[in-house]
Amino acid sequence: MDSLKHRLPATIATERLVLTTPTLAHVPQMAALANNRAIYEVLSRLPHPYAESDGRFFVEHIARGDEEFAWAITSEGQFIGTIGLHLLPDQVPELGYWLGQPHWGFGYATEAGRAVVAAARAAGATALRSRALPTNTASRNVLGKLGFIEIGEEVDRQGTLEGQRMVLMRLEFDR
Repeated sequence: MDSLKHRLPATIATERLVLTTPTLAHVPQMAALANNRAIYEVLSRLPHPYAESDGRFFVEHIARGDEEFAWAITSEGQFIGTIGLHLLPDQVPELGYWLGQPHWGFGYATEAGRAVVAAARAAGATALRSRALPTNTASRNVLGKLGFIEIGEEVDRQGTLEGQRMVLMRLEFDR
């Protein structure tokens, strides 16, 4: 069967960024940027401390695994973060991302997000979902710029944010 995952592009170029398949060459910079408590505290599926072994596991088993389609976000050839879709059976794909702290505030998350939203729509997605901590206003603002609307809250049931309130967001595509 032709799934959404098989219709997504391996690489997407934007004005300033290239979104590409995460590789082992990205791991040293990935580990350096992800080993940051400020990033860990807002993501439900990122270990801390984050070592190169975690980056290798992400590249080899998660990034393009059965339930993920992730891209490395690169700027001028340098790894700056990841963005991807969490693809669970019978659920709307969930958009997630993180950027290394030195790259915050330059519009990269919005630019990468627009590219992934467009790719998901072109691949046949009818909607996307995402979520963020209520205190993570930067991420909620990025998602708002992408067209997501806040639809409610829930308590995270697993991962490093288990037990914390999450703002649920959704983007419906007109067909």
